[in-house]
Amino acid sequence: MVSIKNLIQKQEERARDNVDMNDLPNDSYTFDQVKMLWRRFAFIIQEKGLDTFYNALIKREPVDLNDHKYAIDVDNQVQVDYITPHLQDMNAFFRKELNNYIFSVSLRLSEQQEEEVKYLTGKDKFLALARKNPNMHTLKNLFNLDIEL
Repeated sequence: MVSIKNLIQKQEERARDNVDMNDLPNDSYTFDQVKMLWRRFAFIIQEKGLDTFYNALIKREPVDLNDHKYAIDVDNQVQVDYITPHLQDMNAFFRKELNNYIFSVSLRLSEQQEEEVKYLTGKDKFLALARKNPNMHTLKNLFNLDIEL
C-alpha cells in the first residue's frame, strides 16, 4: 500500500526534476570568488568530520574546465568513492553563494601521481612533515624534542 506521504515526496521530486535551468539565476562571478568559497566550504566540511574530503579540497586549487564547470582533482579511486555522495551538497552550496545555478563541480583523478617517498631517517621524516606543517618546528622547540637534526 502506497502512503500519501510517499506520493507527496515523489511528486515533489518530479517537480524538482522538471525545473527549467533557464529560469534560475546565473549571476556572474570571478575565479577568486570560487577559490574563496572553495576554502570556506573546505572548513565547513572539516567541521563535519569529513577529513578525506577536506584534504582533497585544500590540496589543490579548483580546476576551471569551462563555463561554470569546475573539477576537484583527487589522487585515487578511494577518494572518488568517498567524495561522490557529498558533491550534491557542494554544488548546492556554491550555487546558493554565487547565485548561479549553472555552476557545477565534478571529480576527476589527478594525472599527477605523487611519487612514493621512502624516508630513511627520522630527520627525513621530520623535515617532510615540517614542509607540510611548519608548526612542527614550533612543537619540536616547545617540547624540547631531540629529532636528530
